[in-house]
Amino acid sequence: MIVSAARPYFCPYPGYFAKILACDIFVILDEVQFPLGSTWITRNRFKNDQGTLWMSIPVKEKGLGLQKISDVKICHEGRWRKKHLASLRQAYLHAPYRDEHMGIFEDVLSCDHESILEVNMAFIAYVLKELFCTTRVVRMSELGIQGKGTGLIVDICRSLGATRYLTQESSRKWLDGVPFHQAGIEVWSFSPLSPVYPQLWGTFIPNLSIFDLLFTYGPKSRSFMGITDAGSGH
Repeated sequence: MIVSAARPYFCPYPGYFAKILACDIFVILDEVQFPLGSTWITRNRFKNDQGTLWMSIPVKEKGLGLQKISDVKICHEGRWRKKHLASLRQAYLHAPYRDEHMGIFEDVLSCDHESILEVNMAFIAYVLKELFCTTRVVRMSELGIQGKGTGLIVDICRSLGATRYLTQESSRKWLDGVPFHQAGIEVWSFSPLSPVYPQLWGTFIPNLSIFDLLFTYGPKSRSFMGITDAGSGH
């Protein structure tokens, strides 16, 4: 049983979904601390005729101190929703599958979701459906587990009966292997390939939101994702 976990990012890049596809159960870390400063939980990159197009979701942070991701509320003031939709429509005007996938942005951004978690989960669930993903996705909050660092991940793995924990190679240095070994859980390293595909607007920009790929290649998107085999991490 292979388990992996990550924070709920906003419209993540393809490597995020490659990791989900490579495991049996994927845990959304919705009750860990919301990072201070810039974070992929509230923003991501798309592409337009100027190059990188940043899209950010404003959230309420001032005076609230440290928050769990699940507690972070969206700031509804302003016209950012209309601006985001207009920017995406224009940026991907010539993308073959733009109209097919713009609906999820129109639906989510018009629903007045209260939390960034629910916005991000809506996009993640949509992409998983489009990729025909059968991995079971659960939230940390559903497991009734608290903690942080390696201890939290080990407890999650134990609760789900995991025999292996899948982590990206770049994150492995932050894990303490001893608790995993004591729990009888192997740590596997995973290095998702960055898909290279013909993009709109000239020079290729790697690791944009997966929606750049979906807008352009629709049902063929999964074939570009290049999932690598996880390597044993003793």
